Amino acid sequence: MFYIKYDQESAAKNKRHLYYKSMKTNNKTQYVQNKHFSELQMLYEISMAMRSTLRLDEILYIILTSVTAHEGLGFNRAMVFLVNEKNNTLEGRMGIGPSSGEEAHNIWKYIETTHKTLDDLLSAYKEFGRRTDSHLNDIVKSMNMPIEPASGILAQTVINKKAFEITDKKTKAQIRKKDPLISLLKMDCFITTPLIAKNRVVGVMLVDNFYSKRSINKDDIWKLNMFANQAGLAIENSQEFEKTLILSNTDRLTGLWNYGYFQHQLAEDIKRANRFNRHLSLLMLDIDFFKNFNDALGHIAGDKLLQEIADILKNSCREVDIVSRYGGEEFAIILPETFKEKAYSSAERIRKFTAAHQFHYKEGVPAKRITISIGVASFPQDASTAQDLISYADKALYASKEAGRNRVCMFSRELI
Repeated sequence: MFYIKYDQESAAKNKRHLYYKSMKTNNKTQYVQNKHFSELQMLYEISMAMRSTLRLDEILYIILTSVTAHEGLGFNRAMVFLVNEKNNTLEGRMGIGPSSGEEAHNIWKYIETTHKTLDDLLSAYKEFGRRTDSHLNDIVKSMNMPIEPASGILAQTVINKKAFEITDKKTKAQIRKKDPLISLLKMDCFITTPLIAKNRVVGVMLVDNFYSKRSINKDDIWKLNMFANQAGLAIENSQEFEKTLILSNTDRLTGLWNYGYFQHQLAEDIKRANRFNRHLSLLMLDIDFFKNFNDALGHIAGDKLLQEIADILKNSCREVDIVSRYGGEEFAIILPETFKEKAYSSAERIRKFTAAHQFHYKEGVPAKRITISIGVASFPQDASTAQDLISYADKALYASKEAGRNRVCMFSRELI
């Protein structure tokens, strides 16, 4: 009887042991399944976010925010470099991430305490517009390298069409000695991954955990590679869209935005400035004595002059500014998030640079030099609508011509 009882107790214990073991196994399996489902759901949501726009700067922001957000892939820093096939170079386009450990801590604390979701972070770009004031972003955008093995690991990522995972000490030391970007950013463990669309590398993504020092595991790499496949296609679609946009909205002679695009963008920028209580300024300018120049030297020389002026304006303005040919010899420049006084300083810089420039043709104008006159008006200080802003900047332009040309005039109520 004792042995029978013992066997029954043993069997019961074994049964309980198997039950709990099964429960643990099932729980672990369920956890893994839930984790993979959550990751796939996250990738799906990011994919849908990338489909919400075709503008390249917004696509890049979505990509890099998704890679660095806690709800996304969770890396500290992420950068994108795009292939310029015409020049066979790799150009830095955008970087997102803190510039110091203290900044990293403040960002994470802010996101945690304000309960910022990935959607919140992605919405921030559309809300605040074209803002690129990060130190990391400045470093990335300054990089331009030929696509050849000697250029470093980013170029090799393009050439070999494969990701590089840099984790061991010896490899890290060698790369930091040879690669200026990796050395500049003091990168330790990092990953580069190609952004591929239709078997063509359109760019490279570079990520690391410089501040948290969190190790990069196989799961991180798997998610990054899955994400990179979607990102490459999104970038290619965006580039094709932007080519079409540029062709249909640029002035053929100068390469600047045309009148139609200027009107559209000014209306959009005023809506944004009004919604978020921000400033915006408009410069209206034209070439002094252009008719005399055209009459004396002909339309070919006049077209050449317009092209040279356009180049000066493009090179004198920020990337976020919208430089347009308004019509004839008149140009318009939208300066987002710019106070009137700052806009005046920018206009003065452009005017002085133009007056000092050595143009190909200058014999057909008084004093043997080309000059411009500029009018400045601002939102909301001077006007509350796009129509009024254009009208007031134009009145200021007229006032600068009346005052003797080759000068900048700010709009005031006395000009009405």
